[in-house]
Parts: sequence; structure tokens; C-alpha cells
Amino acid sequence: MSSIVEKTAVGQAIDRVEGHLKVTGKAKYASEFPVPNKVYAQGINSTIAKGEIVSIDTSEAEKQEGVLKVITHQNAEKLKTFEEEPAAISTDSIAPVLQDHKVHYYGQYIGVVIAETFEQAQYAARLVKVEYRKEASPAIIFEKNKDKAYRPKESSDYSRGDLEKGLSEADEIIDAVYNTPIEHHHPMELHALIASWENGGVTAYASQQMVEDATIAISETFQIPQEKVRVIAAFVGGGFGSKLKVERQVILATMASKMIGRPVQMTVTRHQMFTNTGMRQRNEQHMRIGAKKDGTLTALAHETLSHTSINEEFQESCGMVSKMLYKVPNNLVTHRLMPMNLQTPFAMRAPGEATGSFALECAMDEMAWKLKMDPIDFRIKNDTQTDLSEDQPFSSRLLVECLRIGAEKFGWEKRNMKPRTNKEGNWLKGYGVSAASRNSPYKETHSKVILKQHKDLVEATIKMDATDIGTGSYTIIAQTAAEYLKIPVEQVSVELGDSDFPVTPGSGGSWGAASYCNGARAACEKALQELKKKLNIPEAEEVPVAELLQKNNLMEYEAEGSAKPSEEFEKHSVYSFGANFCEVWVDKDTGMWRINRMVNVGSAGRILNPKTAYGQIIGGLTMGAGMALAEQTRVEPNFGNFITRSFADYHVPVNLDLAQIDVIFLPEEDKIANKMGIKGIGELGITSVAASIGNAIFNATGKRMRDLPITPEKLITAPLEPGVQA
Repeated sequence: MSSIVEKTAVGQAIDRVEGHLKVTGKAKYASEFPVPNKVYAQGINSTIAKGEIVSIDTSEAEKQEGVLKVITHQNAEKLKTFEEEPAAISTDSIAPVLQDHKVHYYGQYIGVVIAETFEQAQYAARLVKVEYRKEASPAIIFEKNKDKAYRPKESSDYSRGDLEKGLSEADEIIDAVYNTPIEHHHPMELHALIASWENGGVTAYASQQMVEDATIAISETFQIPQEKVRVIAAFVGGGFGSKLKVERQVILATMASKMIGRPVQMTVTRHQMFTNTGMRQRNEQHMRIGAKKDGTLTALAHETLSHTSINEEFQESCGMVSKMLYKVPNNLVTHRLMPMNLQTPFAMRAPGEATGSFALECAMDEMAWKLKMDPIDFRIKNDTQTDLSEDQPFSSRLLVECLRIGAEKFGWEKRNMKPRTNKEGNWLKGYGVSAASRNSPYKETHSKVILKQHKDLVEATIKMDATDIGTGSYTIIAQTAAEYLKIPVEQVSVELGDSDFPVTPGSGGSWGAASYCNGARAACEKALQELKKKLNIPEAEEVPVAELLQKNNLMEYEAEGSAKPSEEFEKHSVYSFGANFCEVWVDKDTGMWRINRMVNVGSAGRILNPKTAYGQIIGGLTMGAGMALAEQTRVEPNFGNFITRSFADYHVPVNLDLAQIDVIFLPEEDKIANKMGIKGIGELGITSVAASIGNAIFNATGKRMRDLPITPEKLITAPLEPGVQA
């Protein structure tokens, strides 16, 4: 008779269970499924930012060998369109394309070529001739459109107390503007889809982070029942938010398949990843902070100006962190949007927190310098165990512990508060710190478990429509099933990314781990409960699952379970917290700088797998470093195209840009968050990283860098802050 496995599976730093499939090339991504008789599509992009299409000549393209069809607004399928514009978009929004002759931004899809091979489609797309009627003065320059800014929704603004009164009571005030540029996601796997339309429905092998929402978006756009749409996303090669919602290439490929009666593959090129798959928008953030001489905050205002597209509306909530992170009685947060002739921005890793924390945590550092207080002591003095923005307690909050433990690990005591005093040869050395927070959502998740008996062994299969976007979902779900079934991880298989499987919220927003694993837990517990009930065994009695199957004369058993937030969850603010420490070296003559050390401390509930969690933090730190070092997408001011449109000119961090990195996870038990005590970690890792770097650069040079990225040119030309000696 088999026995119960005593060693826990959750919490072990095991290798990825899907790792072998990936390194051997057997893990199938969207464009790799062997669909018979498929053809290829290539999108045609507009070359103006604002205007109308007068004519499209497709005759030369249609003559080319292998070309099956060219689709434009003149012959496209009629799709559901927005009832009003700009339309507020979400992860399950419709995505109409080729529905009229209007052009709203450079690179907008105005057609698609379908051919027998990718090369034929790509060549033919270049032969399509388009005549435009350009409209004068497209809105493509940020500074020239501020007068068009509007409040997108009532919840865009928040206030408590009396800000002006709080500022008047302050002994010191910081009033500064921080700028973060347009950034692009750029996952390794290009956006791709194979769409096969048959019998009034479609099967889509798609690179999407949220399977359920993709089925909704496709069904709504084409006005067909949701059960007629099947989305398969077994493996997703990164997304960072760009694959949260259905983009137009999904609809184009689906439309093409419907019109020609064959499966169609469409893969977005790297150039089109700049113009057609979303971006993080530029944000101008005005910070005002007031504090007493003893460091007590009296007021904090965080006002953000950003942009959206002409026909769709998306707001990045940069002020989210400023509402809840510190104990400040008088608080104002506002967001304003300008409609511009650029593509619609959308969520990029830690939307709001990554950018908003740069402004907040740099401003906090500026205030600490003005008060001549240690920046860690200043933050700790204004800590709070209550989320003042929601008027409810945090389920747990170890921010102070993150700061103190991180300071000890980092060697903060070696930092000299006075800038430009720590030197080594031509290098100026600086230390910086920032606090981090990210809410930890937990969403209703359904899961199925299939138990199969093989002699004395039981093999379990977990099924749900969750996705693995490189984060390790397969592994932590397998560990969870092994934990609750008390069998080895090797006897668990996990199947994900199919809309025919039980529904989950998908990957995004740092809710994946908590939602998926509690869903898997619920299914396993349900199976054990039902098997025990059949035998009148008390629920609390531990019996090996193999024995339960044998006594029930069953070789196979299935059960479905679901998990969702508790009433206690709804009464608390559930967040992960962290602290970032950074040491930078700056060449005093050239302004060239490098990161020498980074220490990240996080309190994110129960760590399911330290190895995959470590990878998440390393990825976040690298993206945060990218914000500070180099990442920016420049807009050509005359035509509205992006000047940066390949990895030759859009620079991301490489190994040489980073040095020693230490990651520390604090033990934390938070059963209010969910039964397993899991919190989000994927977006915590990027939050406030750029601020810790900027603060370290100030400590090294005495210069405040309020505009990202921090380039040598900016450093050389920036003045010293008042009170800093050369």
C-alpha cells in the first residue's frame, strides 16, 4: 500500500517541470503548431499619422505568385465597432480593424496580404499602393497638446484631507516634475496567431496571456457565440502586458481565415511590435510633498499628465502608490489624458507602479535630503499599517522589515549622506534606496484534477485555461497538486492554455500564482473529499489517494474545484512590499555610469518556488534598470513614426549592464490574502527600481535626474542641487 509523501512540494526550489520541453524545442508556441494547409498573412501599415485613405491599388500585389487575397477596408468583413470614441478598453475589449478609411496613427493596419508563403505575403505587401488625404497638424508632440487634456473618469482623481492646508503646515516642500518616456514591451516571442475558421467558429493558436478574455474579444468582435471560439496558448514566450488583450493581428488573421477558407498564420514583425502591439505611454508627473522638520509628512500631491490614442482610451494609474504607501493626512492624486495620433498605450509590467514609484520615491529621497534625514528613517517614520486610501487595514505589511534587513545586507551604514564624497579614482560612488509596493489581486479560478491509478501509484493531471508566460506556472501548479495530494511532483502533469479547460483569470496583474494554485488546491481537495465521502471516511483523516481509489474500486477519478477571495480578503488591502538598494559608480568627467550592486528585499507571502521566484525578481530588476539606463521610444516629430524601431536603436540592458544582485524573500504568513498565503511577485520586482538608481546617482554626483532614461549627456549638463558642493 502506498504511503503519504511527508516532504512538502510547495516551497522547494525544484527545476521547471516544463524545462525539458523548452530546451529541446518541444514546447509549442503559437506559430509552431503543425496546422495542415495553412497560409501566411502580412499586415500593411499606414505611412501617415492622421488622415484618410483616398484609394488603395492592390492589383500589382494580387498578380504575384502565391498571393491568395488582399483585404482592405473596401472588402473586409463587417465587425462590431465601438459605439462611441474614445472607447475605454480592457483585456476583453473588441478589436475592430479595416472598418473604414480613416487613419489615426502612423503604422495603423490598413490592409493584409494572404499568400502561400510568408515571403510571398511580405513581398506583395510592399507592392500595395496607397493614396492618402493627409490632415494637417497631427497630434504627435506631447508638449503641444497639453491644452487638450481631460479627466478620463471620475475615479481618475482621489483626495483626502486638505492638500493646501497640509502644504501650508509643512516646514519643507518639494515641488518637482518627473518624466518617464514611451517604452515598448518586446518579449522574445513575437506576437503570433494561427487562426482556423470552420463551421461558423474559429480555433486560434494564439500568443495571449488571458485565454478567456481572448475568446470573449474574438466572439464579440465577430458577433458569434463564445462557445464557437477556442483559443489555445500552451506556451507564451513573454508578454509583459502586451499580450493581455487581443490586438488587431488576431482579428486580421481570423478574418482572413474566414474569407479564404484556410488556416492563416500571422506573425507580427519586430518593427510592427513598435506600432501595433501596445506600449507604456509617456508620463509627466508633478509631485508636491510637504513635511515637518521631524520628518512627519503633512501633504502629498501626485498629478499625472499622459496620452491615449484618438479612438481608444487607456489610463496608467501612476498615482496608485502615492495614495496608500505612506501615512499622510492630506493627499491628492489626479490623472489627465491627451488624445494623440499615436497607437493606444496599454499595460506594461507594473502599470502605474513602475512609473509612479519613480516619481514618488525620488521625491521622498529629495525630501529626506532637504530635511537632512536618512532616507530609510524618513520612510519608516511615515509607515502605516492602514491603507488610508481605502480606510482599511493591510492584510500584512512588512515594509519596515524590508528596509531594515535590506540596509543591513547592503551595508547602508557605509553610505555618506553628503553627495560627491565617496570616490575611487575617477569614479563617484553612490548609494540609493527606494520602497516598493504592489497590490496582490486574487481572482476566482476553476480547475480540474484527473486521478489515474497505476498499481500502487497515482498520476494526477491538472487542467485549467491558465497560461505560462515564462513565469513558471506549470511548475508551481504541479507543486501545489503534489502538496495537497501528497504524491511526488514527478507524478503530476499540468495542462494549460486551452479555452476548453476550466476558466481562470489568465496571466497578468500579479494574480496568477495565487489564483492558479488555489484553484488547483481546491480541485485536489474536492477529489479527496468526494472519495472519502463515498467510503464514509472523516474528512480530516489522512488516507493516501491511491488507497482511496483502490477502496472505491476506481482506476480513474475526476473532480473540479474553484477558489475565490474570502469576505476577509475584501475587508483588507492585500499588497506585497519590498525595498530596493543600489550602488552606482559615475565617471565624474564623462557622465558614464554603471550599476555595481543591487539588493532587493521582498515580502510576498508564501514563496512557492524560490528558483522561479528569484527569476521573476531578476527579470523585474533588469527591466527597472532598463528604465533608468536606456529604454525610450522616440517619436519622429513631423510624421509620427517611431524613430526607435528595432533593437539596434531601442536599447535594453545586457549582462554587462548589471553586476552583483542579491534577492531576499522575507518569511511571511498571510492567510487573509488566500488559504495558501500566496501574494504576487512578478511586478513587485520592477517597482521603484529606477528610483533607487536615480537616488544613488544623486548620492554619487549631487545631481537630481528627474527625466528617464538617465543618459551621460543629461548627467554632464545637469546642475548640482542647491547645498551640494562641487
